[in-house]
Amino acid sequence: MMVDALLAYFHYSAIFVFFAFLTVEAMLLRNPLDANAVRLLARVDLWYFGAAIMVVASGVLRLYWGAKGVAFYSANPMFHAKVALVIVIGILSFPPTLQYLRWSRQLKAVAHFEPPELERRRARRLVMIELHLAALLPLFGVLMARGIGY
Repeated sequence: MMVDALLAYFHYSAIFVFFAFLTVEAMLLRNPLDANAVRLLARVDLWYFGAAIMVVASGVLRLYWGAKGVAFYSANPMFHAKVALVIVIGILSFPPTLQYLRWSRQLKAVAHFEPPELERRRARRLVMIELHLAALLPLFGVLMARGIGY
């Protein structure tokens, strides 16, 4: 029982950190970016990636070592919807990350580089889509935990 509680705590904590870094990215992308903001955005995105890995890792640990076990989750369509949503969010996170890397390279080449407005808006749009989709993850988790979907 204690292992299940600690795994749940670890998973929830990772989710909060995940949302925090994704929200920081969205906030940074609200306005035109200067050199400092581009550097910060690249660091925040790296931490966001780390938080996403922790969310998935803690979820997998709960799947195998949690109180309900693999059989409970694997038979529930809400579990499969949640996993699919995590994959979609992961796929959507690639273009902004690649954009931040391009901006960082351009910043190294040109000291006063500022990302073009259109590129910034595209990155923000994708981050906002990720954020809104990620808001559905706890819903699927709650439905799944209560056995809804069988």
